[in-house]
Amino acid sequence: MDRVLETSAANCHPLSIPDYTPLADLRALQLKRLQIVVERSWNKVELFRKRMDERDLDPGDIRSLDDLAKLPFTQKSDLRDTYPFGLFASPMKDVVRLHASSGTTGKPIVVAYTQEDVNVWSSVLARCLAGCGLHHGDIIQVAYGYGLFTGGLGAHYGAEKLGATVVPASGGHADRQVMLMKDFGVTAMCCTPTYFLHLIERAGEMGVDLKQLAIRAGVFGAEPWTDSMRQYIEKASGIEAFDIYGLSEIIGPGVACECRRHQGLHVFEDRFYPEIVDPATGEPLPEGQEGELVLTTLSKQAMPMIRYRTRDITRILPGKCTCGRTLRRIDRIGRRSDDMLIIRGVNVFPSQVETALLDVEGTLPHYQIVLTRERGLDQIEVQVEITPQMFEDKIGAMQEVHARLQKALDRVLGIRAHVTLVEAHSIERSEGKAKRIIDRRTS
Repeated sequence: MDRVLETSAANCHPLSIPDYTPLADLRALQLKRLQIVVERSWNKVELFRKRMDERDLDPGDIRSLDDLAKLPFTQKSDLRDTYPFGLFASPMKDVVRLHASSGTTGKPIVVAYTQEDVNVWSSVLARCLAGCGLHHGDIIQVAYGYGLFTGGLGAHYGAEKLGATVVPASGGHADRQVMLMKDFGVTAMCCTPTYFLHLIERAGEMGVDLKQLAIRAGVFGAEPWTDSMRQYIEKASGIEAFDIYGLSEIIGPGVACECRRHQGLHVFEDRFYPEIVDPATGEPLPEGQEGELVLTTLSKQAMPMIRYRTRDITRILPGKCTCGRTLRRIDRIGRRSDDMLIIRGVNVFPSQVETALLDVEGTLPHYQIVLTRERGLDQIEVQVEITPQMFEDKIGAMQEVHARLQKALDRVLGIRAHVTLVEAHSIERSEGKAKRIIDRRTS
């Protein structure tokens, strides 16, 4: 989309205008907001004040954006250790919304919003959707889960702020999702990329050709996905697929999003300041170098986050996007520092497996990584679905696909992974984030 069209979308929603703020003005705004949020955290959050005292720092020491590196990190364990309300900077009478994680790895993470926080969240989501070419008059189906998970309500409020018609489908019920897309003339879908894969598959079984429907865009997030996955989705459905990024600890979805140039994800850095640090040392890294994304909320009231370690691995892309936005961009996030598997001394990421598999014709984008241990050595098996036609074909064709998959994985991973071809639909589908790894190793 060219600048004229994007500006046209923005004109209906003035909160899109900050995307084009001159850099000097943006940096001045960031510093002002940083100083305010540090002061607020110092006064209201005991843990932050204690860590500042340990560093012999006070809010007055933050005189430039470079001084951000002096401040202590916050990490996920801090939210669990202070459960439920220990990091709040607003009294409960001012908190209008609580969200929480599922708590599968311990106590849930609780996050809070004042009314102003909800307004900011809605505005950054509206800016995301406008950047994807959506506008007033679009019909947006939200198939993220509603409830304590931030995805559903976040996308919902953003779409309403944009002036679009919202179909609050929530997750699950694939047949109904396809019916709503068809009958309501849905023009955009918000969900996880793996769930949309499931909808593509189910639509085909129902005799519905998504390419013949009104849907033209998908805004996908909540899990890492690759460019290979994007290409598969776009080819199979005829839509344009966009990557959106966010996390509950910061605000939810809407921290960053692609525009139609697909040259990285624009960080809405008037609200969320990005840094890249070395995952091992925590030292800041220069622009263009890959490392761990650290985010600071610049205007969050109920629960400000200072230098939050996301564990997501990316880099800040050099230069400007050709769309004209002055907001910096991050590379798409394909992996996390904490989803790395160490197999026989070799670092393995699920995204590497996905890229290798989708390069081989005849396979489907559904796979699982099964880890076992034999005679003290870790073993990795990759189960890959293949097309029904391939299963019905001659044994020689399956053997050829198996050999190509084995070669692709060997090249990408650097270790031997056992490849198992399985029938279509044999790997369990997910309504939310896909479960890619089954760890059957015993300690």
